[in-house]
Amino acid sequence: MTELPQPPNQPPTPSGYGHLPGPPQQGYGFPPQGENPYAQQPGHPPQPPTVQQWQAGPGGPGPGQGPGPGGAPKRKRTVLIAASVAAVLVLGGVGYVAFSGDDKDPKPVAQEPADAKPSGSPSVDKGDGNGNGGGPQTDLNSGRKQGEDKVLWLKTTKIDGPGMGVDAAAQWVTGDTVVKSLWKNLTGYSVTDGKEKWTLPFPAQICSVASQTTAEGRTVVMYRDGEGENTSCTQLRVVDLKTGKEVWSKEVPKEGLFDIFTSPTLSMIGDTVTVSRGGTASAFKISNGDKLFANPLGDGCNPDSYEAGNGKMIALATCSDEDSTAEVHGIDPVTGAKGWAYRLPAKFKVTSIYSVNPTVIDIGNEQTKQRSVVVLGPDGKQTATLAGEGSLAVGCGDTGLFRSLVTCPSAVVDAGTLYLPTAAGTGKANEIVAFDLATGKDKWRVPAGDKRTLTPLKAVNGQLIAYRKAEEEQGGEVLSIPAAGGTPTALLRHPSGPAAPIERTFTLPKLDYVDGRFFISSTHLRAQGQDEKLLMVFGK
Repeated sequence: MTELPQPPNQPPTPSGYGHLPGPPQQGYGFPPQGENPYAQQPGHPPQPPTVQQWQAGPGGPGPGQGPGPGGAPKRKRTVLIAASVAAVLVLGGVGYVAFSGDDKDPKPVAQEPADAKPSGSPSVDKGDGNGNGGGPQTDLNSGRKQGEDKVLWLKTTKIDGPGMGVDAAAQWVTGDTVVKSLWKNLTGYSVTDGKEKWTLPFPAQICSVASQTTAEGRTVVMYRDGEGENTSCTQLRVVDLKTGKEVWSKEVPKEGLFDIFTSPTLSMIGDTVTVSRGGTASAFKISNGDKLFANPLGDGCNPDSYEAGNGKMIALATCSDEDSTAEVHGIDPVTGAKGWAYRLPAKFKVTSIYSVNPTVIDIGNEQTKQRSVVVLGPDGKQTATLAGEGSLAVGCGDTGLFRSLVTCPSAVVDAGTLYLPTAAGTGKANEIVAFDLATGKDKWRVPAGDKRTLTPLKAVNGQLIAYRKAEEEQGGEVLSIPAAGGTPTALLRHPSGPAAPIERTFTLPKLDYVDGRFFISSTHLRAQGQDEKLLMVFGK
């Protein structure tokens, strides 16, 4: 079996995901012959049919109307780079070995992690008269089976926007407010009943968002510098998500003649926010907007982009040698100084980031189709390579043009364990695999069940929280899985009946489970003047 080439002074790499003998073979996690796994993929699959306006019956609270038309003309964009919703990358193993453990449904609700404190259960949001008016008015909790929980509310919106639709990339839950980005607005809703608490309009289209928030509930958003075709994503704004107020705004200055602001990515750590775009990156203070550092110019290995997580920051760098060798750097988030460097083998580049601290990255060679998932220690030295059977699907990766990567949302790390989902084929179930980061070997696997799909959400108090996707006639579930493995416990069982097909058809959604409530929202809307689902919340 062909081994991954090793950079100088690195330990041997055991066989694992991505170690493929000879040319790529179909069925081993790589696209069929002729397809390029590194190429830009469509960022927004076609949306399901338009949803109707729903209600819980007489007396239910009504949804706030989403942002209305902004008057922007329908237009073609010359460049489309979908950085907010990247293509699914699949890692190939040698064959697929099904998990031989128990494939039964999760046991009934027992107890939730310590952070889960569900409050009261208001009736389902029924609409405010601004919906389509002619659709059936249905109670989303009708047809609930014994043991199933509730839809707390559903938010729909009607927008007449550009022909390519509008982005709704962000979802943050902070305190008693869930905030959703949509086109040119941020809107905060009450987590209990969905009533609108505030709306913050932007001068132009929102084009990048940070997934993190500060301890005070602030986050960073970027928007375009105008409405025309030849606009750039250069405007930076810090927002207080609790109040909906702007803290400050500024234009990100160019760092050189070829500093192109196409699909920047934002990352936050402490009082630092980094803005990475097309080979250039810079950092600012979240508190006041002061510039901290920018990637150095000239010879050497210069950072292309920065990413932060779990109290640490790393940079992806490209060296100015003949092979444009790639490196990963440990970075001081205040000064930008390099602490350590890990050099990738020649012709390899980072295709996905699974974790920043500890650093777990997917690296690949486009020409040979070799792939590997490596674990780096605190000093940047390679300590392990993931090894196991099956194909991993993490829903993020390299766009093929620029290397501004963000941490995969479906990868969860906790106490030396990495949790990743395997790929779910059509009509086939997937599973969650727990990897020991000290050895790279898989510790246990939990299957999703017949034709179901599991996605890791986060780790809390020694438990992995995961989401089991809804089916046409069966609602989704929020599950708790012990860190040591074992039978999942259902924290929420979402209702069957009319709610299930709505929950099921959220495409590439944002997911979160906070204080006993599950939030699922759309990341892109067609914006063709018809009601579309935006945000759905479940609870007790």
